Amino acid sequence: MNNLNSNTRSNLLNGLAAFWRGVCAAKKTASVTKGRQLALAAIVGAFSAAVVAAALTPSFGIVSAPVLARASFADPTDLKFKIKGQSPEAIQVNNAQETVIQQVVIAPGGHTGWHSHPGPVVVLIKSGQMSFYDSDDPTCTVRTYSAGEAFIDSGQGHVHIARNEGSVDLELWATYFDVPAGGAFRINADSTGNCGF
Repeated sequence: MNNLNSNTRSNLLNGLAAFWRGVCAAKKTASVTKGRQLALAAIVGAFSAAVVAAALTPSFGIVSAPVLARASFADPTDLKFKIKGQSPEAIQVNNAQETVIQQVVIAPGGHTGWHSHPGPVVVLIKSGQMSFYDSDDPTCTVRTYSAGEAFIDSGQGHVHIARNEGSVDLELWATYFDVPAGGAFRINADSTGNCGF
């Protein structure tokens, strides 16, 4: 720089200063644009969550629902349930993942909300009476299970709701099979409209 005359040096310094002003302006524009994109993404995400939450049917009247145990099979395990006279008659699970056991107590007038499960579920009714409604049934016919009875829900996307339409607490014990490792064993679903609730 010492070898340059003062005009050349001044032009060079002005050029460098203009270059850095351009770089800073570009960074600021990118930052503002990125901030706007992030704000827009947050708004879209919040709106989507609100729409989904409004459509889902949350549970009501659940007194308690502790998870009592959760474990993975020590050896690769395939499961097959065969339920005579039902559709589907056979429920097949290859290389089952985690198994979860949960106790659920539902107060009179309470329900689970419409939902499904990733894999099959064995349900035991310990006390009370459970009214079970299937999303695939256009007539919304209730299937009732009483204390001492058990049944299998096919899971694998089968949407249903369990209701306590009795006058005492309903207590059930559920064993969920083929739950993704560390994942949800219950998947909330929209009301299917076939039952009016």
